[in-house]
Amino acid sequence: MTTPEDTLRQWREEEAAMRLQMSKGVGAGVAKPEQVIGLSGLEVLQASLRGEFPYPSISVTMDFALISVSAGEAIFQGTPDSRHLNPMGTVHGGWYATLLDSAVGCAVHTMMPPGRGYTTAELSVNLVRGAVAGKEPLRVIGKVLHCGKQLATAEGRIVDATGKLYAHATTTCLVFEMK
Repeated sequence: MTTPEDTLRQWREEEAAMRLQMSKGVGAGVAKPEQVIGLSGLEVLQASLRGEFPYPSISVTMDFALISVSAGEAIFQGTPDSRHLNPMGTVHGGWYATLLDSAVGCAVHTMMPPGRGYTTAELSVNLVRGAVAGKEPLRVIGKVLHCGKQLATAEGRIVDATGKLYAHATTTCLVFEMK
């Protein structure tokens, strides 16, 4: 049986490996259109994980990283720190919202065939527990609920190594043809 301590150790190892991969990759930025033509959203995100495409600069600002992707799912991890506190000294709701938006958006991205894109039309976030800055990493799991030709919906959850819920979200994305 896996203990919360084992899970936390695994999460820290995965995050360290991902940050090392990011440091060896092409840096922060956006992939060039000629790099992604003909690739599905899943292929683009997998290439990003391998360090072949830039990682989004927001991940540096908010200190989180994409850990894994598969069809219909994206998992990020981050640890809020003193840069993410509001005037009351608690983790700002924007930190939760940004990570959830990234996870649910990238989950939708994994479902995009070549030539299709998406944009967030609606994001609803619910915070249920406050995180302590610098304490432990939190996982953000985004999963697609529906992906059609015009609309996609997804849900996301922020949890700790014990599975305790910190926040959850739903999104509706507009799906369209890319030019």
